[in-house]
Amino acid sequence: MDTDIFDLVIIGGGINGSGIARDAAGRGWRVLLAEKGDLAGATSSASTKLIHGGLRYLEHYKFRLVREALMEREVLWGIAPHIIWPLRFVLPHHKGLRPAWLLRLGLFLYDHLGGRKRLPATRTLRLDREAAGAVLRPEFTKAFEFSDCWVEDSRLVVLNARAAADLGAEILTQTACLRAGRRDGIWQVTLAGGRIVTARALVNAAGPWVAEIAGQMVRANNHAKIRLVQGSHIVVKRLFEHDRCYFFQNADSRIFFAIPYEQDFTLIGTTDQDYNGDPAKVTITQAEIAYLCAGASAYFRAPIVPADVVWTYSGVRPLFDDGAGAAQEATRDYVLELDAPGEAPAALSVYGGKITTYRRLAEAALAKLAPHLPAPSGLAAGWTGITELPGGDFPIDGFDTLLAATRMRYPFLPTGLARRLLRAYGTRIDTLLAGATALGQDFGAGLSEAEIRYLITHEFARSADDIVWRRSKLGLRLTPDQIATIDRFVKDQYD
Repeated sequence: MDTDIFDLVIIGGGINGSGIARDAAGRGWRVLLAEKGDLAGATSSASTKLIHGGLRYLEHYKFRLVREALMEREVLWGIAPHIIWPLRFVLPHHKGLRPAWLLRLGLFLYDHLGGRKRLPATRTLRLDREAAGAVLRPEFTKAFEFSDCWVEDSRLVVLNARAAADLGAEILTQTACLRAGRRDGIWQVTLAGGRIVTARALVNAAGPWVAEIAGQMVRANNHAKIRLVQGSHIVVKRLFEHDRCYFFQNADSRIFFAIPYEQDFTLIGTTDQDYNGDPAKVTITQAEIAYLCAGASAYFRAPIVPADVVWTYSGVRPLFDDGAGAAQEATRDYVLELDAPGEAPAALSVYGGKITTYRRLAEAALAKLAPHLPAPSGLAAGWTGITELPGGDFPIDGFDTLLAATRMRYPFLPTGLARRLLRAYGTRIDTLLAGATALGQDFGAGLSEAEIRYLITHEFARSADDIVWRRSKLGLRLTPDQIATIDRFVKDQYD
């Protein structure tokens, strides 16, 4: 068989493209994924790092979206317990905003709409009796505490791509799709470097560039409209010592979070504003920094000012344009647009979506594409919810046991480093270490030669940025000179 004939060619290596690649490869279809930059290089690494139902969407009556997302929380926790774990969120009652009865009603629905089994239910807090209240302004006396989950968003993307590759998919990073056209009943796709591949169907999962691909390559005449919405976050030094998160309301009806981040920091976000520029050049504005600082300062006793910000990141959400007036009101649901005129090969464009529902989106996408593909020869639909992602094959309550066993096998690993590596790689730490008794050169912040080689060999890393900002967040602890040294080392491996 010609190795360049695929059932699916997927454009885009964000969470949707990688999730579709994993599911399709597991069902036995031949898959190629082409990403012009790095996996999770755009929107998928710029989230608030949450697997959540979207409590605020209940206000807009998005019950189906919230229910689907709530049902996915424990599913995803079960298949990736190294990078996903439960969090408790404290929602202070603000007397000038939504009434307490409305918050409690919403949280009652949140607890019961999605079949919660293992996550703790909502409870009411007296903030003057709680550690979570000690750092808040004294006028906040009552709060509600509820459950959602944390996710290492970039790693979720990479692990889906890794799983797809393990199942036979070809994953190409730094490989733009230059042209695509229908010819003789099949897609002909030209990739950067001149390689030409053919496919029975094309998936446009290009994120903020989805409309551009739909118009220029798929040439769909009436493709859906897209609304680009910028979301930005700030990171400051740790604001509180406990492990709970805050869910804050703002006077403009938006909400934002304050979350423990990378042990020594607090993550605050997000913003919502329409964006009209190049998605590759999005960056936080001074107005957004001021907005987040002012919002946090309205709740915390100690004010947060722009000078406290140690890092920022921004992303562009490619939302389906449903005509909503304000950016924060635009739907976060996904829309799948199939273009298959007559006997022509199919193309599917993906609009919108949330990290939490990426797996369900992939199932829906393949249900639309299945009639245009050969009969699947692999696993049945739904397999992705019961099969662990790479490194996640341990019980969801078994992390501490795994850590103890790892420390016994690799006594040269300091406890803090062992914990970080297990949180990143789970049981695949054994592949990373491969019987080693040392980790080789230390590039700073515990990043070793062994880890870098693993990321190059197994996780598609091609630059220092791939490693220190997406495969990890060690860039928060490294100097520019150290990052430059890492980049030279990585580039040398490809020469």
